[in-house]
Amino acid sequence: MVEGMLSPELEARIVADSRDRVAWMRARSQGITATDVAGLSTPASILRAAQQKLRPSGFSGNAYTDHGRRREPLIAEWVEKEHGIHPSTALFCAEVEKRHLATPDGILQDAEGRIVLAEIKTTNKSWRSIPRGYLRQVWWQQHVVGAERTLFAWEEHRDFRPLHDQPVCVWIDRDDAEIDKLVHLATALIDELYRMTTGQKIPQGDLSPREQAMLRDATADAYRALALID
Repeated sequence: MVEGMLSPELEARIVADSRDRVAWMRARSQGITATDVAGLSTPASILRAAQQKLRPSGFSGNAYTDHGRRREPLIAEWVEKEHGIHPSTALFCAEVEKRHLATPDGILQDAEGRIVLAEIKTTNKSWRSIPRGYLRQVWWQQHVVGAERTLFAWEEHRDFRPLHDQPVCVWIDRDDAEIDKLVHLATALIDELYRMTTGQKIPQGDLSPREQAMLRDATADAYRALALID
């Protein structure tokens, strides 16, 4: 957690802490997270994401995810030491759309209020470039928290042994064009969740975009059942 290191306005947007996994999963289930948007690119992907949101697979991890959980706190310590970005377990909501959620691995807010994030991964692959799904996660986190850039750090391993003495890292600047695409896809995902949970569609023809957004907000209770997944 990063209490006392953030502005009161940013701290007020913390809705859960991943150290309390039950509460964190419940909060995540009621919004759109970086994990949700990672695979959003086509209409078919929106349907798959909605189905997964409503009927999760029950996957709880494997040897690779267990390795990541062990290594990521150590990588976070390195990130803090080398770049000053504090480890974070906070789940944030966006300033305007409260159902837009993200749990960055690290966060730093300077005296002028500017925010940078950290995202940490482990992999057994040699990346020539950052996978597109991970870029979507980074852009989504930047959108939710209001960050200007993200330090993306990853550690490559073979047979769960790190290959290098320290992680590889690159800076990813905020990309508002990509963020705008993700926001539109997330809106389509919310609409699909609305349809699947109510049997109705968000009216399009007779309502302005502002009125459609108000209707989505008014139907937030339609997603309460998602909290039961944990």
